Amino acid sequence: MLGGIVLVGSCVQWLTGMGFALVAVPALVLLLGPAEGVVLANCAAGAICVVGLAGGWRRVRPRAMVPLCLAAALTVPVGSWVARRLPPAELLVFMGALVTVAVVVVMRGARLPALRGTRGAVAAGAAGGFMNSAAGVGGPPVSLYALNAGWTVREFVPNALFYGVVVNAFSVASNGVPHLEAARWGAVVTGMVVGASAGRVLAERVPERRARMLVLLLALIGGLTTLGKGLWGLG
Repeated sequence: MLGGIVLVGSCVQWLTGMGFALVAVPALVLLLGPAEGVVLANCAAGAICVVGLAGGWRRVRPRAMVPLCLAAALTVPVGSWVARRLPPAELLVFMGALVTVAVVVVMRGARLPALRGTRGAVAAGAAGGFMNSAAGVGGPPVSLYALNAGWTVREFVPNALFYGVVVNAFSVASNGVPHLEAARWGAVVTGMVVGASAGRVLAERVPERRARMLVLLLALIGGLTTLGKGLWGLG
């Protein structure tokens, strides 16, 4: 099951340029628990971003990325601190709510003047850093920043991958690495490799808009499921 979750997340990441955390985090949290699920998502997402960035690093925009990444560096420890102090049921509610709200906002394509220019980059980076270390999902604020900045998909993908490398490195440094047996690590690596291969094949056959909508729907289902389990635990 662990390998299958990572496979699906890796596939949608390569298919759409985003979505590993949105799709995989709710399932990983339900399977491994909040703490282990988030740190595994940080490690896997960071590794996927490193590989994906290898062919597109020349298209990264340093001026936009510096404020995004610096802001994330400041808020990653805050997200880790919050996650460590919430009881398991409350943490599930918190994570499920973050994922659900993030997906809904991205699906609506919110246009916000506050998410433009340097101030917008700082706000998006800070929100992404906090969400990534606390709940493993740091991409939606950056997606909204790119949307409000008028970036094309071609411009967005390498910059999102660069941000993913940086923010996940910060998150792993803050949260540590998951404590998994060798067999589970093998399943994770296998899932990443197979998922990447499947994503590359599907990218040539599935329209990008349809693929992104599928990713968001899967993430919404996962977020609501995690939220429901947390609320059940509180009851």
